[in-house]
Amino acid sequence: MKVINHVDELRQTLDAARRDGKSIGFVPTMGFLHAGHRALMAQAKRECDLVVVSIFVNPLQFGVNEDLAGYPRDFESDIEACTAEGVEIVFHPSVEEMYPTPMRTVVTVTGLTDRLCGASRPTHFAGVATVVAKLFGMVGPCHAFFGKKDYQQVAVVKRLVGDLSLPVNVVECPTVREDDGLAMSSRNTYLDAPARQSALALSRSLFALVDSIGAGERNRLQVESDLVKSLGSSPGVTIDYAEVLTGDDLTVTENIEVGREYVAAVAARVGAARLIDNVSFTLDSSGELLADLGALRDGLPFARS
Repeated sequence: MKVINHVDELRQTLDAARRDGKSIGFVPTMGFLHAGHRALMAQAKRECDLVVVSIFVNPLQFGVNEDLAGYPRDFESDIEACTAEGVEIVFHPSVEEMYPTPMRTVVTVTGLTDRLCGASRPTHFAGVATVVAKLFGMVGPCHAFFGKKDYQQVAVVKRLVGDLSLPVNVVECPTVREDDGLAMSSRNTYLDAPARQSALALSRSLFALVDSIGAGERNRLQVESDLVKSLGSSPGVTIDYAEVLTGDDLTVTENIEVGREYVAAVAARVGAARLIDNVSFTLDSSGELLADLGALRDGLPFARS
C-alpha cells in the first residue's frame, strides 16, 4: 500500500492506472476508521480494480464551537485498517495541500441542505460539498462509496455530481450497526457506558417507526410526531431533529405514498456526542413495507433480535 500526501502525485498515479484499464474505487473519510468505513472499503475492493481512501479532517465543514480540534485521530490505526482491507492508496494531504490559498470558491447545494443537519449546522454542507468537489477533481473518474448513515450527505453529493456532470458514480452503502443496533460512528468514542446505553434510543425509535408503518400507519405527520415523542422521552437524549421526509428531495408529504422512498432521520446530543441515524423505507405497489435497517459488521443485513 502506498501513502500519498500530494495532489500531483495522486493524479499521476491514478491517471496511469486508468490508462492501464483499471477502475478506481474512492472512499473519502476523515479518518479514525471503524467497521463502517471498512465495509465501504470492502465493497469498493469487490467492485473496483484499485481502491483509494482519503484521510482528511476537513476544517471547512466544522462550525464555530464544533469539535474540529478534538475530532478523534489515529493515523497509525487507520493505516492498519486500510492495509487489512487491501487498499492500494491512502491519500493523506495536509490542510495546506488541500487549501494552499484562502478559499474564495464555495460549493453550495440548495434545497437539500435546508433541513436536518443543515438547519442546525448552516455552514456544514457548504464545507462538505466544497471538499468533496475538490477531492473528485483530484481523484478523477471513479466510483465513490458513501455510507447511508449520512443520508443527507449522500443526497447532497449525488445532486452535486449530477448538477455538475462530474465523471463519478456515487455508490450508496448500508449503515453499519453494532449487534444492539447502534449505528457506527467515529463520535461513538465520546460515549461513556451510560451514554452508550442512552444512545440506543436513536435506533430503537427508528425501528419503532418502521413497525408503526408496517402495522398500517400512513399519516406522515403522525409517524413523525410519534418519533419525536419516543426519542424525546428517552433519558440522557436531547433531540436536535427527528423528521420523516421524502428520500429524493428531503421534502414533506401529507401521507406516506406508495412507490416513493422516505427517510426517517434523527440527530441528538447524547453525553458528549452529537449522533445521527436514519432508516429509509418504501411501500411497494402491494402495500408491503421495504425498509433498510442497515447491516452488521460482516455485511449481513441487520435484523432485530
